[in-house]
This record gives sequence, structure tokens and C-alpha cells, in this order.
Amino acid sequence: MTDSSSSDGEAIPAPEGPANIIETDYEIGQNNVQPFGLDIHNPVFAISGLSVVAFVIITLAFQNSIGPVFTSLRDFLTSTFDWFFLLAGNIFVLVCLALIVTPLGKVRIGGRDATPDYGYAGWFAMLFAAGMGIGLMFYGVSEPISHYSTSFGGIAVGENGMRTDWAPLGGAEGDEAAAHALGMAATIFHWGLHPWAIYAVVALSLALFAYNKGLPLTVRSMFYPIFGERVWGWPGHVIDILAVFATLFGLATSLGVGAQQANAGLNYLFGIEIGTTSQIVLIALITGAALVSVLRGLDGGVKVLSEVNLIMAAVLVLFILFAGPTTTLFGDLAENIGAYATELVPLSNPFGREDTNFSQGWTAFYWAWWISWSPFVGMFIARVSRGRTVREFVTCVLIIPTAVSILWMTVLGGTALDQLIHQGFTGAQDAALELKLFEMLTQLPWTWIASLLSIVLVIVFFVTSSDSGSLVIDTITAGGKVDAPVAQRVFWATFEGLVAIALLIGGGLGALQAMAVSTGFPFAIVLLIACYALIKGLMDEPRQ
Repeated sequence: MTDSSSSDGEAIPAPEGPANIIETDYEIGQNNVQPFGLDIHNPVFAISGLSVVAFVIITLAFQNSIGPVFTSLRDFLTSTFDWFFLLAGNIFVLVCLALIVTPLGKVRIGGRDATPDYGYAGWFAMLFAAGMGIGLMFYGVSEPISHYSTSFGGIAVGENGMRTDWAPLGGAEGDEAAAHALGMAATIFHWGLHPWAIYAVVALSLALFAYNKGLPLTVRSMFYPIFGERVWGWPGHVIDILAVFATLFGLATSLGVGAQQANAGLNYLFGIEIGTTSQIVLIALITGAALVSVLRGLDGGVKVLSEVNLIMAAVLVLFILFAGPTTTLFGDLAENIGAYATELVPLSNPFGREDTNFSQGWTAFYWAWWISWSPFVGMFIARVSRGRTVREFVTCVLIIPTAVSILWMTVLGGTALDQLIHQGFTGAQDAALELKLFEMLTQLPWTWIASLLSIVLVIVFFVTSSDSGSLVIDTITAGGKVDAPVAQRVFWATFEGLVAIALLIGGGLGALQAMAVSTGFPFAIVLLIACYALIKGLMDEPRQ
């Protein structure tokens, strides 16, 4: 495929790829406009940008009445379509497993002669970085405690430390071990194979059609086998716009959650008041830091912060591992893996469920959240995975981050459960979601230092998510370009923060969750169709 040309005759390099790529009549210049030095993909940028601006204005204007609307929207989608989210998640896992065991796994990303851009150590480190996020900090303690205590009718701990009201699902009445195993299995279920299968489908599709087919690195390219040349028209515009909305609101949910937890930690350490005003100030300050990272560029900004993330996350988890119940945690690690394997099928069942609090309040929301994050994480993974075979890619993308998540949840959640079960400490159980991590740390040495490290880690996750997310959204709205003007990334980073602020003011955590679910639902349909396009695209590729 030769280079495309803009309307004024300037050559625009085609996406890098092998010689046998799809020949299309797509010309980026047909949809480019450059007012004020910008390089935008009209109408995707225009519709997405104006819609986001309108959303922020409307939410702030009706902040006193819009909260119940968000809550009702979330409850309707999760209660009505919980089966759909669970079924879609299962399909993504099955597609990935099929790619591993069938001859399609021999296809190499970038073509038969492509070689990996990164060695295993660097590649694994980046997969680890992609798998870590604000969510792990927020839910690492709160989710195991919640499943153990409430989601499955677990235990209620009185002031005297006596545990009563036992009724754990799947375990004998009064069986602490059964409730512990099921609580950890349910937690790992939400952070294991299913979310990473969602990311793997998107990442592999983007990588295949960009590096093997020579198409632009944008979501619409995944659907070329279905729509053909029409993908460059309105069908493609709609797909890219949905991807922008899903990514933006998924990121806003994470930013809002991160602000709540950072606020809680700062209150614990320095007495800063917990409230919407404090969280708005935090979002504004950290969005400002993200803008500095944007201006420094990919290598000088997000890459450096990602490396800092890795180091701090490793320090925190190792500190808790060795300062906490070390022997117990090492034993729990194997038991938790076994419990996850045992409970995977029952937890994945989309039909006839009685545990609606779990399937609707937890799983449906999580799957929608992961789906909304999939363009963001998928594009990042795609850009660092050229040269890997499909089998190698899918296996590592599923296994490495899942292993990290299991370790993280075992260490943080297992420590909190040990404090509850064996020490009678109920602080982590009784605290608000955003405070549970800090309550758990009170029972360990060097509490103040560990809490400060946790706050800094949340903030750095916040900055890297905002910077990386703005890069991905900008790439989509610029028609697949990865070198669009910095001003456009500044626009998206700014409005990610404004959307998070608007949602916090207009309904708090419920509003954040509502928008993640409402954008994740239509994009789940998009991804299910993408599975067919991916398989069809792989069948046309040479295999080693």
C-alpha cells in the first residue's frame, strides 16, 4: 500500500506493516481539517468533543436533580442486562482460548518476518503496568472484605468480636474457610481472565489490522472485514465515537474513584476534610500534573511515570507481604488460585442467578467498566506487541496480568481478612470503601509511611491514566494518527478531569458507575461483532 495523500498533496505515511496489506481508497486527508494548526478527524472529533462539552455543562447546571437519574440508569442497565454482560464476558474468554489452541495462533503480528520490538522482560513489565490501575488500589482491600462479609451472606462481627449470622453461599453454615475461599475467588474473578480477555480481543484486533493489514490504528479498522470501504464512512464514524465515549467515561470513573481514595488518605494523614470540594480540588491539581506530562511527551512523561508506578507498586505489595501475615499469605496464594479455578464456571453463569447483589452490583458493573477501558488498554498493548504470534500474545496477555492481580488481591485482601478473622480487627470491614486500605495499614508497622506511599501511588496512577487516555482518545479522533498536535491531547486530558468533576458533583460514585455502564453496554455489542471480524481477518493471514 502506498502512502495516502492529503487534499493539498502532502504525503501522509501509511501505517507500518508488511507488503500484503489491504488496499483501500481511504485517504486520511478526506476527513482532515486543520483549523488553528489542529489535525482532527471530522466528524468524529467534532461530535465527540461537542457532546462532552454539552454533557459537562448540563450535568453542572442540573447537579441538584441529575444524581437520581444517573443512579436509576445504572440500576436499570445492571438489573436488566446483567445476563448480557456476563454472557459477553464468557464469549471473549472462549474466543481467546480458541485462538490459543487453533492454527490461527500461529499468525504473527506484523507479518511472517516481523520480530518483537521488545524483549520478554520489557514486554512483561509493560503488560504489568497496563494491568495495574487505580481500581486495584481502591478495591484491593474493599472487595475481598465485602464478598466475605456481605455479598454472599457472610458474617457480621459485633463489638465483642464474636462472629454471627453465617450463611456463605456454597459453604456450610459457619464455615469460615468456605467464605474466605469464595470471597477471594469472586474477587479474582473480577480481575482475572475475563477482563484481560476483553483487553486481548481489542488489542489483538487493533494490532492485526494496523500492523498486518496496514490500516489506521483506530477502532473502526477492526471492522474492515465486515463493512469494507464503508468503514471509512458513517458506520466507522459511529464506531469511533462510541469508542471515544466509552474510553472517556471509563477513565472518568477511575479518576473519580482515585480522587475519593486520595482524599480519604489525606484526611487520615493530614486531617484534610473529606468531601466533594476536596475531591474537585484534587482532580483539578492532578489533571494539571497530567497536562505537564502531556506536554513532556510520551517518553518524557507517561513512560517515566509508568516506571515510577511499577517501582512503588512493587514496594507497597512487598511491604504488606512481609510486614503482614507472611506465612498465611503464601499459603493463601495457592488456595486462592484453586478456589478461582473451582468457582470460575459457577461465577460466570449468566442465567438463573439468585445472587443478584453479586451479578448486578459487582460483575455487570465491572464488565461494563472493563469494556469501556478496552480501547485505552487495548491500544497500549497493541503498540508494544508487534512481532509476537497470536498464541504467544493471547497467552501472555491473559496469564501475566491475571497472575499479578491474583498476587495483589491475595496480599492486600488476604491481609485484611486475616486481621478480621484471626485478630478480630473490624476497622477495614466497617470503614467506607475509600478508607478500607488505610484501615488495614493501621495494623502494620510504619503505617504513616505506607499510607503516604499509597496516596502517592494513587495520584501517579491518576496522572498516567489521564495522560495515556488522552493519547488514545486523540489517536481515535485524529483518524489513527499517533503524532497529532499536543493541543488536542491537552483538550482531552482537560475534559477527562472536567467529566470526573461533573459526575462527582452530579451524583458521586453512583454517577461515575452509571456512565461507565451506560457507555460500556453499546460498546460491548461493538466488541462482540469485532470478535467475528478478528477471526475473519486472521483466517486470511499466512501462518508459520
